[in-house]
Amino acid sequence: MKPKLVRDYIPEIIEKTGSICVTRLTHGIDEHMIMLKEKMHEETREFIQNPCYEEAADMLEVIKAFCHLSELEFNKVEEAAQKKKDERGSFSRGIILEKVLYET
Repeated sequence: MKPKLVRDYIPEIIEKTGSICVTRLTHGIDEHMIMLKEKMHEETREFIQNPCYEEAADMLEVIKAFCHLSELEFNKVEEAAQKKKDERGSFSRGIILEKVLYET
């Protein structure tokens, strides 16, 4: 098994089944960020394969962890997201920009 970042209670949950977990903490913020990036890739793949609330919640939890490590307040991220949506829209219409032609 390749080492991977897991939610805080996962080792306890696994050990309640009779298995033994070998764990360690990340070595500083740099490794924590690297492991979060890998976790985000994993959770995104899982959501694409099975779009559901649980997989979306996993992606959101990773984003919250990124914010925490980056000293960003999540509520301010939500505010910035709303501002961007108000000014630029969302991705709901499925618009694909193929090229921009400039007048000379």
